[in-house]
Amino acid sequence: MDILKILSRGTKRSANQQAIQKPIAKPSNPQLFNDPTRGVKRKRNEETASTLEADGDLDEINFFAPRVAKKPSPEPEIQEIPKENVPKPVLDEEEVRQVLRSHRLKFTLLSSHEEKKKKVKKSKKKEEAKSKAKDVKKQLFPQPLTSFSELRSVYNISTRLGENLVKQGYRIPTEVQLGSLPILLQPDRAIPTSASEELNFKTDNGIDFLAVAPTGSGKTLAFLIPAINNILRRKAGDKAQKEHVLEVVVVAPTRELAHQIVNEGRKLAQGTGVKIVGMKKGMQIPAEGQVDADDGDTSGSEDEAGSADDDSEGEQKKMTTTKTDILVTTPMLLRNYLKSRTLPTVKSLILDEADVLLDPLFREQTLGIWSACTNESLRLTCWSATMGSSIEGLVLEQLKSRESSTVPLIRLVVGLKDTAVPSINHKLIYTATEQGKLFALRQLLHPKSSDGSMPQIRLPFLVFAQTIERATALHDELKFDIPAEAGGSSRIAALHSSLSDSARSSIVARFRAGEIWVLITTDLLMRGIDFRGVNGVINYDVPTSAAAYVHRVGRTGRAGHEGGMAVTFYTTEDVTYLKSIANVIALSEKQAGKSSEESVPKWLIDSLPKVDKDEKKKLKQRGVESRRGAKAAKITTQSAWERRKEHNKRGAIAGSKKRKTQETVNDDTQGQDDSEWGGIGD
Repeated sequence: MDILKILSRGTKRSANQQAIQKPIAKPSNPQLFNDPTRGVKRKRNEETASTLEADGDLDEINFFAPRVAKKPSPEPEIQEIPKENVPKPVLDEEEVRQVLRSHRLKFTLLSSHEEKKKKVKKSKKKEEAKSKAKDVKKQLFPQPLTSFSELRSVYNISTRLGENLVKQGYRIPTEVQLGSLPILLQPDRAIPTSASEELNFKTDNGIDFLAVAPTGSGKTLAFLIPAINNILRRKAGDKAQKEHVLEVVVVAPTRELAHQIVNEGRKLAQGTGVKIVGMKKGMQIPAEGQVDADDGDTSGSEDEAGSADDDSEGEQKKMTTTKTDILVTTPMLLRNYLKSRTLPTVKSLILDEADVLLDPLFREQTLGIWSACTNESLRLTCWSATMGSSIEGLVLEQLKSRESSTVPLIRLVVGLKDTAVPSINHKLIYTATEQGKLFALRQLLHPKSSDGSMPQIRLPFLVFAQTIERATALHDELKFDIPAEAGGSSRIAALHSSLSDSARSSIVARFRAGEIWVLITTDLLMRGIDFRGVNGVINYDVPTSAAAYVHRVGRTGRAGHEGGMAVTFYTTEDVTYLKSIANVIALSEKQAGKSSEESVPKWLIDSLPKVDKDEKKKLKQRGVESRRGAKAAKITTQSAWERRKEHNKRGAIAGSKKRKTQETVNDDTQGQDDSEWGGIGD
């Protein structure tokens, strides 16, 4: 059955369609990994099984079980009720290890805090062996967060902030929230004193943090809650500090992601007095070292800039300066404003999608912002779904240069590193040619019940193309594929960086509202953007790297949303670059406990060629070379012979029109000549 025939019965069904998708967007348990039996010894299996059977409706079935009288299930329900005056007891070490293992959380101390000893001359082999031994990172086991109610009862967050969390419907923390919130809110309480003393580091001044967690796992909430709570805590200690002072800077790679962070932050900060602002062009923020363009000798701060001769200019500058507690920005926008200015009041720098911010594309701007934050108590947190060892090394190097050796750098990895969300189903489809990709996409758009070779993807879904030109060409080819009765061309849109800010915001808003069913885009939207109702992602062009694949397909399957589908088309030209993507799919399927033979057979992985580093770097920077340029951007089902025939036909018609025009001009000229000649004869 054609799904578009059903949708074309009336456009008013969209409201009902959205109502059906609402429960899917907010599942009861957003956790990606929750296996209570993982890591439990065999002797305790029976006890765990009896505990699980005693939960829920199974109590009514197994009346004669030996452990029914203990009734262990009501206790967690009582503990989940907020008790501000009675803090929950801390879990012992074995219980902590079990919780972290069951949720696949791994904490590692990246920074070294060993005491310096006298240098002793040794052979090179011994020095190499010693350096390898030092590279072994120490694992930590901090206290986890089992419920959002513990934020108020145990970690003493603001009452208003806790009420906003309840209002937004947050009950069960995701894995990244379960692991990161305690260690960011109160590291001295979360990390055992014995562990910090053994590894020779202190948590009195906070920690630097690096989190690697799957897409859609709640990283935005994990760094916004500590940022807002720390501001409220400092303001509560100083009653005179009622004005907004810039304390937190959040850097995101795209404007869409920055706008999303601002919206989420304002929901959490509602009624707390904390102001969150997204930076725009022309905006001025409080910074030291501002220099007027006209007066070169004025080198003081903003408060010192106003003199007796420039009172009006000083008042105007104060009026236009935006005061805020949290600033969300893109790297280029803030760096262009700062130039030689500094931000001495900033105490927290948050890098969302840190791997791309510290990649060569944004590295200079990001490091410039980092160096502009001159406060001695500055703390850094980095968040992403993918994080290479080179990025971690760069962070460590920068932290050492700032002389913050006493502050530990702790890394949290959720699940297997650099893998996709386990709730996504992956599919690789060989289409042979470019025309085959367009035919395959139309089969997904117009599914048939008799065709079992293609996966079933429900609308809405995202389509990723390599370049802006290809995204535009694909949009022009598909915009009339949806019947006019179902909305026609308004149901398909293209989003890329060449559009204006207002156009991009309008398309994103319409896609969130369900007015757009198929959104064709570039890698602009592959990072951070949260579309909870997206049922599938189609990689029309092969991703340029394994990390790009993880971030692209992460637009579906967010917050535990089941049934997300990720389809990747590949042609003969793409076989060379397919190995890294196939490995990511195989690891993701293994992590989810599925068989990878259906998505990526083992014989396919073994037969795919390996790509050297130079080719990988070239692919990451430019993509597949054959798809660049004006001719390569052409996307159509017509063959080259048909296009050439049509081009010749258009040329012949244009030539015929030109000849007719020329003949008309010649006839008019000849008529004028004849009349003049006749006049002379008379």
